[in-house]
Amino acid sequence: MNGQPISGASAGAGRIRRRRGAALPALVLGAVLLLVTACGGGDDAGDGKGKKDSGKVANAASQAVVTIAPKDGASSVATSGALRVSAAKGKLTMVTVQDDKGVAVEGKISADGASWQPQQHLAGSTKYKVHAVAKDADGRESAKDTSFTTLVPQNTFIGQYTPEDGSTVGVGMPVSINFTRGITDPAAVEKAIKVTAEPSVPIEGHWFGNDRLDFRPEKYWAAGTKVTVKLNLDGVEGRPGVYGKQTKTVKFTIGRSQVSTVDAKAHRMKVVRDGKLVKDIPITAGAPSTTTYNGQMVISEKYEVTRMNGATVGFGGEYDIKDVPHAMRLSNSGTFVHGNYWASSDTFGSANVSHGCVGLRDARGAGDSGTPAAWFYDSSILGDVVIVQNSKDKQISPENGLNGWNLSWSEWIK
Repeated sequence: MNGQPISGASAGAGRIRRRRGAALPALVLGAVLLLVTACGGGDDAGDGKGKKDSGKVANAASQAVVTIAPKDGASSVATSGALRVSAAKGKLTMVTVQDDKGVAVEGKISADGASWQPQQHLAGSTKYKVHAVAKDADGRESAKDTSFTTLVPQNTFIGQYTPEDGSTVGVGMPVSINFTRGITDPAAVEKAIKVTAEPSVPIEGHWFGNDRLDFRPEKYWAAGTKVTVKLNLDGVEGRPGVYGKQTKTVKFTIGRSQVSTVDAKAHRMKVVRDGKLVKDIPITAGAPSTTTYNGQMVISEKYEVTRMNGATVGFGGEYDIKDVPHAMRLSNSGTFVHGNYWASSDTFGSANVSHGCVGLRDARGAGDSGTPAAWFYDSSILGDVVIVQNSKDKQISPENGLNGWNLSWSEWIK
């Protein structure tokens, strides 16, 4: 009895307090639910239908369909004509094609956005990744990613080029490329070669037969011009089943201007450098029975001493000189400007006695730096121009050596 009524009352009160405490969260929660329901109901009541339609547009898939050929994972794909990207029920907005090294393939999306075409061929034996994106009329995007590998060429060709990378050459030097296989699709091969100059000047290519392609400007290069040649032949089908395998950038510089004019009748050669006459040299040109070609010729090789055998150029055993000094090639058929130690000194400037070459007085062994031939040799570089006039012979053929300057510009660009 002593404390029991009190204890009981306390317990009862405790239970009452706990029940009240439990009821308050329930009331609060109900109020919160009512508030949330009321807010939601207010939005639905305002434009419930519009809200539902908007949600459908945002979540609907794009109607645009991207198609890529070749199919994903394809192998032995042709390097030209096989890669195509198109879009139906939409327009292409982006197409990227890259090889494993990240090198991009240039291409262009058509004006209507329906297709994309590469603007260059693909390389052989190379894996490419394609990423294309299109949008439908409502602006929703659809994307597609594929990869494929190009064919492994069984037969290949390269281009052997002149001049050498990093060289400094004369104003007459063309870019000359000789292919190791005859080309039957010259347009495809020429498209894969780009020649540019700084300062810029129009440069065009010209084919000599089916295995040689030369590039030059309309007039001689300006002194100091920097020329860049990009050979992107890897993957080009130059003839059926024969593909290029070469990717190369070649750069060269045009040095000072030197143009030398030989007057075969007057037996003189005038050397003009950067527009000024620097030397007037007595020479001997081709004899009446073996005259020197007329025309513009370019120095393509230099030999301090070389052997000249008439049998190699159609003169049988007429001569075989094992130590011709200071020789510089002007044609593939054997025309040189060179030193001559075997003719008498009074021959130079007075008579034409050679087998078609231009001879300058020289010493045997090329050891005398004071001779006219030594001076001209030391003063000349590959690509310098030598013009022969007033010879009783025809003009040299433009393909005979690096001598395309003998074609007019209109003939060159035909």
